[in-house]
Amino acid sequence: MKKNAVFMLAALLLTACGTNGTQLEKVQNERNEVVNVQSMVKEIDTGDVLIASVARLFSSDKYLLIADFKGYDKLIHLFDNENYRHVCSVGELGQGPYEITNMGTIAVDDARNKFYVSDHGKMKIFSYDIDSLLFSPESYRHQVKAEIKNSMFPSSYCFVNDTLSYARVITPTSVSTFEQAVAKWNMQTGEMKMMPYTHPEIDNKRSVFDVSVENNFYVEAYLRHDLLSICDLNGNLKCNIYGPDWNGGGKSELSCFGDVMVTKEYVIATYSGGDYNDAYSPTQILIFDLTGNYIKTLNVGYNISDCCYDETNNRIVMAFDDEIQFGYLELNTLI
Repeated sequence: MKKNAVFMLAALLLTACGTNGTQLEKVQNERNEVVNVQSMVKEIDTGDVLIASVARLFSSDKYLLIADFKGYDKLIHLFDNENYRHVCSVGELGQGPYEITNMGTIAVDDARNKFYVSDHGKMKIFSYDIDSLLFSPESYRHQVKAEIKNSMFPSSYCFVNDTLSYARVITPTSVSTFEQAVAKWNMQTGEMKMMPYTHPEIDNKRSVFDVSVENNFYVEAYLRHDLLSICDLNGNLKCNIYGPDWNGGGKSELSCFGDVMVTKEYVIATYSGGDYNDAYSPTQILIFDLTGNYIKTLNVGYNISDCCYDETNNRIVMAFDDEIQFGYLELNTLI
């Protein structure tokens, strides 16, 4: 009887409730609610704007921003996010004072109608005022927003205000290796405060993340492990969600998540589940509620290289490594 009581207590502790009633550990052995949505993907025609194969997408209240990492002319293109009409392009490649040497991520500041661009060559973050840019795109000159440290730098971040951003921080450990963590970042002072939670079974963490200030949490989706970790904004674990392919079945060849986005009601993540060497790109979108419970899988049918969430129109906008380059899904009828 005593042995059984100990076993029951351990089981209760394993499924103990965290904040807001969510379980600390959730195991999803099946994700079988699959909907084929390839025919519902609407192609985006960029017209005369030629964009190379390596592109990242960012969404503001009014615009879709496409970062063209192999662009020969302008590196950043703005499109109206209603009909995807090209609005303007900015950011010349080069070493000059108003050029971009090695473009990194883009962060959107809707409250001020600005966006910020990291230059990993000049180790600076540039600020672009959208109203001024649209008024005179050819003569526009960006401002320096912040300096980037060599020892720890944000590879991506979610901007809240000048003294608070949530960043994926890269810390080089050698010429070819680095460590990765989520941190609170004060852009004015450069101070970074690392979040305390790290998964005990993952040594070489590679993940993407998104933040919901409204719901007081951030979520990490792991590139090589079928795992989502949801933490509060102080870095305390709320829930780990383990999928059917958790830890690659003990192997390291599995490709899992590509991007993760938090909406007002859902956590949305692109997923591959294939061999890392020949099926790296996600072709599926997994939908979870805000506590990590699985809802459904959208089978896109195209290789997704990047995506973003357009809150204004409730769309997922995607870049593809496939027969079409850009497209979007309307979520109103799918979830």
